[in-house]
Amino acid sequence: MAKRGRKQTDTTAGFDPALLDQLMAGVTQPDQLEGVFRTLKKALVERALGAELTTHLGYARGEDKPVRQRNHRNGTTPKTVTTDDGTLALDIPRDRAGTFEPQLVPKNVRRLAGFDAKVLSLYARGLTVREMREHLEELYQVHVSPDVISTVTDAVLDEVTQWQQRPLDRMYPVVIFDALRVKIRDDGVVRNKAAYLAIGIQADGSKDVLGLWLDASESASFWLRVLSELQSRGVQDILIALVDGLTGFPDAITTVFPQTQVHQCVVHLVRQSLRYVPYGARKAVAAELRQIYAAPTGDAAQAALARFAESEWGRRAAPIVALWHRHWERVAPVFQYPPELRRLLYTTNAIESLNMQLRKILKTRGHFPTDDAALKLLYLALRNVMRKWQRGVKTWSHAMPHLATLFGDRFTPDV
Repeated sequence: MAKRGRKQTDTTAGFDPALLDQLMAGVTQPDQLEGVFRTLKKALVERALGAELTTHLGYARGEDKPVRQRNHRNGTTPKTVTTDDGTLALDIPRDRAGTFEPQLVPKNVRRLAGFDAKVLSLYARGLTVREMREHLEELYQVHVSPDVISTVTDAVLDEVTQWQQRPLDRMYPVVIFDALRVKIRDDGVVRNKAAYLAIGIQADGSKDVLGLWLDASESASFWLRVLSELQSRGVQDILIALVDGLTGFPDAITTVFPQTQVHQCVVHLVRQSLRYVPYGARKAVAAELRQIYAAPTGDAAQAALARFAESEWGRRAAPIVALWHRHWERVAPVFQYPPELRRLLYTTNAIESLNMQLRKILKTRGHFPTDDAALKLLYLALRNVMRKWQRGVKTWSHAMPHLATLFGDRFTPDV
């Protein structure tokens, strides 16, 4: 009786074994095998192009031309194209009338599918044009000019414009506003410009970057422009806004969205506080500051702030205490919320994780030659991050009932 077992599959099905043997004759090294694959790929592509020309002319090679058919085959034109696994030298068939338009390898196209995606992926990871050229030349064994890279990345600007103008939700329970510093050459001088970001937490708990803007510096007046743009794109209400403590920013928010509750972002406040202490002491001071914003009630938080003021670091770094007193009006409202909402408001992991990834990319670039160059990179980096945002805020299901109670009809998760 024959043994039962897994059915054997003939991997050569569909191919002439004799042809495979002929192709593999003398192949003993991996680099030789790569050459066989390249030869086979070239033959397949040229055969497909020949089939396209046959369809275009209406008759196959060796057949008689149809009646009144004046156009005919007219040899080939050599062309080198860049593919996902290197360059490929092809002989492109042509017709006498010059009306043949290949679909597989279109005219004036020397980069087949996959090349542009690789360029954008490298650009989004912060590589310079020079680094990309070296990497792509190593991959494809072909010279890649800066103009080619610029052409590919410049196409992103149209996508940025569409993304920046897309309609937004009517209501956002929470929007986190922040700005990063980006070095950009302007009139021959490298300047620190501000890249403005707004992350919205939607009614279902999912996250979205609402927009990206560049300006000479961070200012409340420019934030007012950003807020007005969000309103023009469909946003009618923001329940809670988290800000970084910029003077005049809360007033800008309430000018456009009068009912919005503005909260000081505790992460920013802690970061600003730690600037006043040596690096080695920052962990200990951060732990003391946590006793303030993690206190169970507003009274307990004020007591914790008073204790910190009397502590060693409270006396040695008095500006920290002054900083917290100055922003207390925007910190105190968080203590009226239940723990589920409080964790959402003072642990702004969404913006911090995003900023960390953006700063890592910006650090490798040094500075940008133009605003557009910075905008392209930041957008591509944001796009990569947002693709990984599959899950919403972890505590959202617990926070939703509290939002509905606190904000009533303004919280509309189904809209």
